[in-house]
Amino acid sequence: MDRVETRELAYFVAVAEALHFGRAAEGLGLAQPALSKAVRSLERRLEVTLFERTSRRVELTPAGEVLLDEARKALAAVAAAARRTQRAGRGVPYLALAAKPDGDAGLLPRILRRYESDPAAVPVELVTAHEDRVSLLRDGRADLALLHTPFDDAAGLETAELRAEPRAALLPPDHRLAQRAILQLSDLRGEPVGRWAGYPDFGGVEVTDLAKLLRVTSRGRAIALLPRSVLDTLDHNLVTVPVVDAAPARLLLAWPQGTSSPAVAALARAAREVAADYRSVNRSDRSLRPVGMAERPRGR
Repeated sequence: MDRVETRELAYFVAVAEALHFGRAAEGLGLAQPALSKAVRSLERRLEVTLFERTSRRVELTPAGEVLLDEARKALAAVAAAARRTQRAGRGVPYLALAAKPDGDAGLLPRILRRYESDPAAVPVELVTAHEDRVSLLRDGRADLALLHTPFDDAAGLETAELRAEPRAALLPPDHRLAQRAILQLSDLRGEPVGRWAGYPDFGGVEVTDLAKLLRVTSRGRAIALLPRSVLDTLDHNLVTVPVVDAAPARLLLAWPQGTSSPAVAALARAAREVAADYRSVNRSDRSLRPVGMAERPRGR
């Protein structure tokens, strides 16, 4: 089989995401016949059909769905290789660490202090963009990232777990569930759980930051399902109730598999040491609130 080129993968992904050859060609700055020819050539060389085409619609075949997933990864890896090579050529080493604001469970300052004492340490640039930190990591804009599962997809990444904690629902005081001592996930079915920090099976208002989440929750448009470390940073007039069967929120430090950077290894080592210290000190602090107690609204 001839080698597949990144240009061909980019063309395929454009069509797969638009499911329309005309719109994809316009976005790529190509003539539609040229794009169609390139995709058909790719299908012949791979000996598979990637798209089911009719006069009214374009759909991915099972083979096309597999290639879309793999092509995105391959294109991200190529972009990451180029970005990291360019940075290495500038001669000023540093690490880019992606983190969501207020998303480090209070551990990051201690991690960085521990890391700075390591002989392999280089300066760390904190990337606090609200966009997907996994994408920043996979395409080379970040060397490491603080991720939260089950919200972020850490598949294929090296990780160090820093903290695991229970979650609670954040509710308006007049919500029908606000007087409950504890909740289960089944109690939240049909509720508009904010999707930024919600549970995967729920639908609700999509939010990009905590400030918006608090606004929509205060107005009764959504409820939030948040880890303890996040709740501890908030000033609100809302009610928190433990959700006892929600999967724990896990804070991870993640980096690409196969990374050989001594600086990345040093930061991962510092993170593990700080996390171990934290677990040792807080071994007895296992629950969000005592069973049978809900936190009443907090005054401003």
